[in-house]
Amino acid sequence: MKPTQKMTAAALAMALGSALAISATTAQAESMNKGMSNSGAAQEKCYGVSLKGKNDCKAGPGTSCAGSATKDYQGNAYKLVPAGTCGKMTSKTSSTGHGMTMAY
Repeated sequence: MKPTQKMTAAALAMALGSALAISATTAQAESMNKGMSNSGAAQEKCYGVSLKGKNDCKAGPGTSCAGSATKDYQGNAYKLVPAGTCGKMTSKTSSTGHGMTMAY
């Protein structure tokens, strides 16, 4: 094999590997947006249960996304939890004392 053929084969292998990695990351993000964990188990957004900087996404105006909650139990920041468990989780800021499936 000529040196140029080896370089072309290596470049092709790297490009294919990158494409597969991007595809897997995109699929994982889409499943999280649909409320599914990596294992396929149903999940729900639970507001008011995450600690400062530990939220999964959405933490109100002016914040970026994951890890952007500015205080513990922030009512507009959520954590993805197994479906059906949010209402059992403790929240020190909600009116019910438990996590909520809607921002407050």
